[in-house]
Amino acid sequence: MRIALINSRVDAAGVNIRDHLGVLLTEGGRWPLADDHELVFHEVAGRLIYQDRIDEEVDADLIIFISRHASAQPVPALTVHVTGNYEAADLGGEPGALAPAAPAWMHAILGNLAARAPEGYRVSYEVTHHGPTALATPSLFVEIGSTAAEWADPAAGRAVAESILAAAPQETINLIGFGGTHYAVRQTAIALASRGAFGHIAPTRQIGALDLDLVRRMREASRAVAAYIDKKSLSADEAARVERLLDGAGIPLLTESEIREIGDLEWATYLRIRALADEIAPGSRARIHGLAGQGTPVPVDVNRDLVEETAKSDKTGFITALDGLPVAHLSKGSTEVLPTFIGFVYGSSRLASDITTLCVKLLLISEDAVIDGDHLVLRKVRFDPEKARRLGVPRGPLFAMLAGGKAVEIGGQTVTPDAVQATSIKRIHIPGLERYI
Repeated sequence: MRIALINSRVDAAGVNIRDHLGVLLTEGGRWPLADDHELVFHEVAGRLIYQDRIDEEVDADLIIFISRHASAQPVPALTVHVTGNYEAADLGGEPGALAPAAPAWMHAILGNLAARAPEGYRVSYEVTHHGPTALATPSLFVEIGSTAAEWADPAAGRAVAESILAAAPQETINLIGFGGTHYAVRQTAIALASRGAFGHIAPTRQIGALDLDLVRRMREASRAVAAYIDKKSLSADEAARVERLLDGAGIPLLTESEIREIGDLEWATYLRIRALADEIAPGSRARIHGLAGQGTPVPVDVNRDLVEETAKSDKTGFITALDGLPVAHLSKGSTEVLPTFIGFVYGSSRLASDITTLCVKLLLISEDAVIDGDHLVLRKVRFDPEKARRLGVPRGPLFAMLAGGKAVEIGGQTVTPDAVQATSIKRIHIPGLERYI
């Protein structure tokens, strides 16, 4: 792959970064960008934001613009972003035009910047802004901000140079983003914690400029497979409008937790899991646990009563323990864990056995439970409000005290928790139960 690193001689930050790139390459060492790709350095006389069609004179498969970042609220910062204009072209490029993005490369460099940033520097994406936009080659800006002091800072220049040379993109989930400030706080956090790699990002202030055509072009320019909305930064009406545009463009919408949960799961496999979840329980959500790689997803049924009782008894412990299994669990509405799970076909029978074992062990630990042949017998003691009323206890705080295990005084008599309890027995039939103990 041929990669062009372009700076402007009138840009102090770009010169700073380029100088450090030269020093690092001279010093030698293992730098994936230089070892695995052909590098081309190119310097221009004018500002980078006006370099439309520069890829016609610089033959490359990827362009990395090394540059300064300026802000009305100057904070030391190291940033990455792709270029484009959702509305007017006040700083280069063309109105309503988006340059081809390189999400995986931005993701890799962003992660490197976070690991190498000098103390006091903020690391983030920036949303899509400024030119150039008339490019056919994927590109990105890597910048030092936000004042002349930082632009010339050798520690920042070296950190950015190292982050570029150390970039070795992995398989990412390419996304487009909506909402947030100029520094894309939520999108940055997601990228640093997952394979979610953003291309074009539209901030809150420009949501009103979006239409179906522009959203489609955001996806195409980013080679995105899905979208993320920072809903906390948008009004309900704005978020709903973006969702309608995504639906019209046929772009899947992922939440932050879904992006993080995908982990090492192949994207196509994840889509099949989502589709299967909707077949099993329309409107349900699939939460990925230890599933990774690729495979053929299939439903895995577990005893309904067993799953329901385990979720009631120790929902958090149950869900956390599922992280150790190659499984996705389904939730819908107020039901946190449905009794049908999803696993890969080659391990589905073992998975059903492992989930059953997990449920049995959790219930034996957290409940008054015993084994009776092929039955797990659960004995439950609960506060019975009817018994309390018959003993003259009025509703309110005294009910709460009895339910919490404390005795109360009524009319000179002591009412103990034992006196207002009811006991129920539930038997769950599990063929071959001894195998799961």
